[in-house]
Amino acid sequence: MKTLRDIKVGETAIVAKLHGEGPVRRRIMDMGITRGVEIFVRKVAPLGDPMELNVRGYELFIRKSDAESIEVA
Repeated sequence: MKTLRDIKVGETAIVAKLHGEGPVRRRIMDMGITRGVEIFVRKVAPLGDPMELNVRGYELFIRKSDAESIEVA
């Protein structure tokens, strides 16, 4: 299983599945990350957390722990 955390800077991935429970999953979906969406990894902070993503035409910052719950293809 490849997660969003495994994607390197400059690469694009398609969301295959969201893992997680309740409020965490809902928050990720509210940010626009849903199945089939294309995500471009723009930057990763020097210490590795957070990640800057481009989703649906806007910039989004998420924690690596949240990125682990997003399965990509």
